[in-house]
Amino acid sequence: GVGKLNLPGKPSDMPTKQAAAAVGQCELMYIYDRLFLQYNHTVAQILLTGEDVDHAERRENFENTMERLLELGALPIINENDTVATSEIKVGDNDTLGAIVARCVKADLLVLLSDIEGLYTADPRQDPEARLIPVVEEVTPQIEALAGDKGSELAVGGMATKLRAAKMVTAAGCDMIITNGDQPQLLYDIVEGKQVGTRFLGRRA
Repeated sequence: GVGKLNLPGKPSDMPTKQAAAAVGQCELMYIYDRLFLQYNHTVAQILLTGEDVDHAERRENFENTMERLLELGALPIINENDTVATSEIKVGDNDTLGAIVARCVKADLLVLLSDIEGLYTADPRQDPEARLIPVVEEVTPQIEALAGDKGSELAVGGMATKLRAAKMVTAAGCDMIITNGDQPQLLYDIVEGKQVGTRFLGRRA
């Protein structure tokens, strides 16, 4: 997509980055539209910034739009609005964005697809003794410590942001699962209630 802008390389200044994002958004939605059309699904695009969910009236508008799209049978594709987002209003990462959306639509479950099977007792790429943790009842400081230091493989893989997302959604009563995105068929197992990856349990009222 960026190649069509006749850029010599990866842009470094913000206006060019945001211009490239505007082109990329079109291409991304074209791909989603083409793929879902094969299954007779209509897709819709929603672009958010932090302001859209921090501002009560705008958040209500977003929630109403989402509710109506789902009623109409459309599949919302939600991304951060990189064409206008500045550091002050950025959501920042897809894990947080997913958690915000899950809370706004009062979802029962948020699934985060990662490059790792779930949360482990240690970094499985470093420690052969590392074990997958199937269920987390509460994100305690001990659980947060498993995300590792900034320099660790797990932190690079974004486990810290996933645990932050887990705290956000479980506080709202929503479960969350982390599992491997290389195996999308696991989504069927999740829907059937089978144990997949790591499940964080939402707080029940």
